[in-house]
Amino acid sequence: MGATKTEHFTESQNQIATIAKALGHPARIAIVEHLMKVNQCICGDIVNELPLAQPTVSQHLKELKNAGIIKGSIEGNTICYCIDEKTIEILNNYFSKIIQNVSANKCC
Repeated sequence: MGATKTEHFTESQNQIATIAKALGHPARIAIVEHLMKVNQCICGDIVNELPLAQPTVSQHLKELKNAGIIKGSIEGNTICYCIDEKTIEILNNYFSKIIQNVSANKCC
């Protein structure tokens, strides 16, 4: 497999690609949707919501956290996860620009 050559792209392009890649798995979408529903959650609650083993859920949480989509805080022996609003704002701005462009340039 070839190198991605990320250095040839802007920081913003690389950031959006990282976020999109992390969202590219249905289990991660389910985790994000669950966090939106309950506003915050501990890992055990997420495991109960998904048909996946705890280590698999932990790996998906790690990918979401590494991409900045979720953040976690330690509370006793558990980690409480929630959506990172800064990253969601980045996505919102990105997709808003796409929508504005598509609306203004109806070419197809």
